[in-house]
Amino acid sequence: MKTSLIVTLLGQDRPGLVSLVASRTTAAGGNWLESHMAQWAGRFAGVVRLEVVDPAAADRLEAVLLGLEAEGLRVAVERGLEVEPPALHRVQMELIGHDHPGIVQDISAVLARHGVSIDTLETGCEPASMSGEPLFRARATLGMPAETSLHDLQDDLESLANELMVDLDLHDSDEAQASTSG
Repeated sequence: MKTSLIVTLLGQDRPGLVSLVASRTTAAGGNWLESHMAQWAGRFAGVVRLEVVDPAAADRLEAVLLGLEAEGLRVAVERGLEVEPPALHRVQMELIGHDHPGIVQDISAVLARHGVSIDTLETGCEPASMSGEPLFRARATLGMPAETSLHDLQDDLESLANELMVDLDLHDSDEAQASTSG
């Protein structure tokens, strides 16, 4: 039975960190499945999902990965769950607007109220082309339970988008598009 390990890494950025993690993973019999890594403010941050063939191999891989702390990385390892996640309808959300504190908090509160999970979330700030003021961008893949109404979710997000003065687009996985603007 295969075991997944979810690994988070944080440390001073320098060349070769990904290679170091990958070589230790391979040497311990792990398979690199998916990851998201970035350099932020001079720091390296990453999340990786690895897989091994059995629980004993998972123990060995975990020990090897925790040994990376001697290389200056903070490491946390969690075992993946062996339960089947509930079937959710996938929805894409994109948001853009002038940056200000609280955008993620406000949007995620609406999603939680509707029982919608955030599968992936990517955010960033960039200067607006004309004014140079910071624009906040977010792109998310959402998991919506069958009993949740896309129309009701859209209405609540549209109201919030108007308050926040952001543009927000919501698309279901069938590419039927619902769009809201603020």
